[in-house]
Amino acid sequence: MKSSKSTAALLALCSVLLLRTAHAASLECIVPSKPGGAMDLTCKLAKKGLQGLDASGDAKPTLSDMSIRYLPGGIGAVAWNSLVAQPRAKPNTLVAFSGGSLLYLAEGKFGKAKVSDVRWVAALGTDYGMIAVRADSPYKNLGDLLAAIKRHPKKVLVGLSGTAGSQDWFKMALLLRSAGIDPKVLQFVALEGGGEAFTAMHANYVQVVSGDASEAVLYAAGGNTRVLAVLSPQRLPGVLAATPTAREQGVDVVWPVIRGVWMGPQVPDAEYRKWVGAFDRMLASPQFAQIRSDAGLYPFALTGDALKEYVSKAVDEYGKRATEFGMVR
Repeated sequence: MKSSKSTAALLALCSVLLLRTAHAASLECIVPSKPGGAMDLTCKLAKKGLQGLDASGDAKPTLSDMSIRYLPGGIGAVAWNSLVAQPRAKPNTLVAFSGGSLLYLAEGKFGKAKVSDVRWVAALGTDYGMIAVRADSPYKNLGDLLAAIKRHPKKVLVGLSGTAGSQDWFKMALLLRSAGIDPKVLQFVALEGGGEAFTAMHANYVQVVSGDASEAVLYAAGGNTRVLAVLSPQRLPGVLAATPTAREQGVDVVWPVIRGVWMGPQVPDAEYRKWVGAFDRMLASPQFAQIRSDAGLYPFALTGDALKEYVSKAVDEYGKRATEFGMVR
């Protein structure tokens, strides 16, 4: 009898552990691009920060076993449509987004998608645009690059994430326009994420990468990349501290990039609020401030309703800028 009770208790305990394991395994952050870029970094940053809450016993639900899944296509369009159209109430799936995602929303490149189609959870930090070349490139500064494009535009191939109208395209278009060059001359290769763009540059398929500072931090430390300019108001600390801004080089272009996560549209409110609360605690922790800095991002923290309001305004502003360049569908 005693043995029977012990067996029953053991089976009950195993059931609980299995349920917990299944619950933890279902936690995931979707990267809407290929590995190695800033979207990838966003999910890894969320995972590492939430693990810190687990370690302090402050995370509900348990978050340590969050997996990262890659769902590239359309610079976020595939992930957006997959989550909105199918597992609409999946409460344990986050999707990384950036300012580029919001720009595509404004341009209609996610179809008929609207800001209200998903639930905006948290902004984890801000990034800035940058322009990079190989370390052995003849272009030593931004002026060299722009002069080369002005002389022989077809000889300078730029690798960027997305097609014409993407934020990486916009960075180059604004730089060219500020230097008196028609953006229509830009020769580029549309790639799927920053990781792929840097790989193409190091293989010499393209000569330049238009991307983000956080991506450059991953590659510049290796010594095979030269960052010509950061598109920030002032120089950035850390690995890129010696890199001048575009403004310092006479080109007045600044391009900030928000980074964060959203959830499916029909996630129950109670589950959504749990996630918002978890990110509120994470963003307020000194440990996360250090993790964010190490990742090459800068302070910018919004969650829940405040983030939704920010996103709505940002999409409106991106829409105005995209209209200037004839990029709204």
